[in-house]
Amino acid sequence: MGIKSFQGSRRDQKKTADNSPIKVKDYMTTNLITFRPKQPVEDVIEALIKHRISGGPVVNDKNELVGIISEGDCIKQISESRYYNMPLEKTTIEKLMAKEIDTIDGNMNIFDAASKFLQSKHRRFPILENGKLVGQISQKDVLKAAMKLKGQNWK
Repeated sequence: MGIKSFQGSRRDQKKTADNSPIKVKDYMTTNLITFRPKQPVEDVIEALIKHRISGGPVVNDKNELVGIISEGDCIKQISESRYYNMPLEKTTIEKLMAKEIDTIDGNMNIFDAASKFLQSKHRRFPILENGKLVGQISQKDVLKAAMKLKGQNWK
């Protein structure tokens, strides 16, 4: 499994009016819907629909990130199971989830995170601390930060 972590630029970081850095950890979501590798794909589909989310992190018993599961992963499985006439209920997400995961540092400047979203085309980045999942930043979280800061000078 390959986890890539982006720490962001070390150049002069943008600050708020009170002179504090604008950090990812200040805008990340910490109350996450997470999944387990052995969870059936049907359970994940139900959770994605119920919670109106497009995917989520997959963690082990130690809350260590082991993958990401998305709607696209689930749709691919539905398509393949129908083609091969295989029942969905026996499929777990560990075979479907993405294992190559890009993460970003919670101390990264929110504007550097915005650049990472543009470069990577990801919709979300998990945030780890000491190898444990502590949060997730989404494109929508970056937009919320921008709206909160819109009256300030971004130079």
